[in-house]
Amino acid sequence: MKLKLFALCLFISAIAFGQKKPMKISITPLTNNFYVCTSYGYPDDKSPAYPANCLFAVTDKGIVLVNTPWGDEQTQQLVDSVKQRFNKKIIFCVGTHFHDDCVGGFNVLKKHGAKTYTSQQTYILAKKENNELPQYTFTGDTTFNIAGITLQIYYPGAGHTKDNIVVWLPHDKILFGGCLVKSLEADNKGFTGDADLNQWPASIKHVQNRFQTARYVIPGHLGWQGGLKQLSHTLHILNQ
Repeated sequence: MKLKLFALCLFISAIAFGQKKPMKISITPLTNNFYVCTSYGYPDDKSPAYPANCLFAVTDKGIVLVNTPWGDEQTQQLVDSVKQRFNKKIIFCVGTHFHDDCVGGFNVLKKHGAKTYTSQQTYILAKKENNELPQYTFTGDTTFNIAGITLQIYYPGAGHTKDNIVVWLPHDKILFGGCLVKSLEADNKGFTGDADLNQWPASIKHVQNRFQTARYVIPGHLGWQGGLKQLSHTLHILNQ
């Protein structure tokens, strides 16, 4: 009996040791009422936790969000954090492509009453991959005016994925580039399993031409220092 109990304890310990450590989000002020939320995920079983960025604005009517944190649990952390810190609820979220680091918390947001959006193309790809789905979709370039915040949606062409969009917030000159844009900290293309490597450079050039006045450029992963230099850096990485 003692031997069986010892073996059971070893088995449970091995399972616990092999489990991934729960991640905690961080929230960093950007400018005025905008904040970057960083969450974490595991790209594969062998990789360490990897940071992903989403962006939110605090308004009188609630929180306006671009991308969810990476998964339901960390999205719930954000819901709880903004309630405690700002006494606000998340009222709107748009996802910039179909991967889990963009839409992986939609079910939590919907449960708390937020309206969730993606492009129709993102909806189709997310459904195909059994990823979480938005309540609403749009086609083509679109402008949202939510609680005094203007979000201009622009599709520059395929890149990191076929459906990746960028979000321009003209009042504060913030460009949320998402995973189309590489941080200055990045030294490789990252995950390219759903990428269009031939079109990606042209898509970055479209963004460069269109958003020359951007003060802040937020990539999908890692730090966001460097502003527009991140677009040139992305081209450099793609041309290696």
